[in-house]
Amino acid sequence: MTGKILELLKNGHILVPMALLQNYKKLKLTDKELIILIYLLGVNEFDPEKISKDLNIKLSDVLKLIDNLTSKDILKISVKSGKVCEEYIDLDEMYNKLVISMMSEKEPTKTTIYDKFEKEFGRTLSPMEFEIIGAWIDNNYTEELILLALKEAVYNGASNLRYIDKILSEWRKKGIKTENDIKIEKERRIKQPPKKEVFDYDWLNEND
Repeated sequence: MTGKILELLKNGHILVPMALLQNYKKLKLTDKELIILIYLLGVNEFDPEKISKDLNIKLSDVLKLIDNLTSKDILKISVKSGKVCEEYIDLDEMYNKLVISMMSEKEPTKTTIYDKFEKEFGRTLSPMEFEIIGAWIDNNYTEELILLALKEAVYNGASNLRYIDKILSEWRKKGIKTENDIKIEKERRIKQPPKKEVFDYDWLNEND
């Protein structure tokens, strides 16, 4: 297949969009469909027999490939009215899909901290909740620490911001800033021996 593409490029002056070569797999195109597309970039009129001859592909295969490209909304076969009706290739849909593909690569969807809260809570945040989370960020709590507090709250079955605020406040008092700090604090609490219960006996009022 690579050889046929090179032959096309050498034997004709065809300008192939780099985006097409880079993204044809994302458009779910096969190598054979790509070859047909590259060929069609250099022609206007639709002539299946000439395509078959130039590419050394069976006419039935050419028609099948064209049908595939049409069903994938990559190209259209339009009819130009005149003294003689002529069929011509319309590749506007292909270019539109390439633009969409390129834009999606340059502008990936960014999941914000608010999105993560809504996902964990299973609902949309209220305006007040947006303000509270924003205030945490303004008070120099890192997003990592806020999300760790969210995780801790959900684990304890308390999916509300008041509980998370208490967690963040306690962590700040103890100097906890990272996930590793949290692990160290939990290990310290586990190793800490339980407080001995002091027996409070009132010797002064002991009965004889």
